[in-house]
Amino acid sequence: MLIRISLIVAILGGLAVAGIDFFVLKANITTVITDRDTFHQNWQAELGEHHKFEKLAKDTQSKLDKRTQELAAAKQERDNAVAQEAEAEKALASTKDTLKKTQEDLDGAKDKLAAWDALGIPIIQAREILNSLKKVQDDEVALQTEKDIIYGKCVKLQAELDDIRGVNPDPDMPEGMRGKVLAVDPRYDFVVLDIGQKDGAVMNGKLLVNRNGKLVAKLKITQDIQANRCIANVVPGWKLSDIMEGDEVFY
Repeated sequence: MLIRISLIVAILGGLAVAGIDFFVLKANITTVITDRDTFHQNWQAELGEHHKFEKLAKDTQSKLDKRTQELAAAKQERDNAVAQEAEAEKALASTKDTLKKTQEDLDGAKDKLAAWDALGIPIIQAREILNSLKKVQDDEVALQTEKDIIYGKCVKLQAELDDIRGVNPDPDMPEGMRGKVLAVDPRYDFVVLDIGQKDGAVMNGKLLVNRNGKLVAKLKITQDIQANRCIANVVPGWKLSDIMEGDEVFY
């Protein structure tokens, strides 16, 4: 009987302890659940703030990108405006120069017109006079050219005649006359010179050949005297060295 009573007391004691542990565990569970719910709420709030911050950051970045593009466009527009202004200033300066030249030409034309008015000659008649004057000048040039040709022929014929008669074996030519050797024929000892009738070259005229300050040979103009060239033979006994193209000749 005593054992049964002890067993009952032990069971009751165990139930009491179990009851107390249950109430303690329940309190702890309740506390954990409350903490969990609080943490979840706080996490949800933080997550919401994080989303708000991300959206704000994206909006700010978009605005920054837009501002950057607008700034680049504004800078490009400014550069274009500066370039256009420079071109406009250049065009203005060119226009001013053109206007100045045009004004000068106009003033010159006015002066010429005033001069013609002072002469009392109509413009049409003046043009005819100028054309006639130009024709006279052209005729004068042609006559002078023909005169020079005839004179050259006369000089050549006179030199040939003097050569035949043995008169004036060393005819005079212009003092200081100079030229160069264009071509050389060493086989027949004659050369082609770049001087002629226009320089005063005449038949039988004597010339000295010089190279670097040294006498090379002596020449005698013989034939084919043209306006700007002639042919000369080497005077026998006066060839001190071979004549070369480019050698200087002088009288």
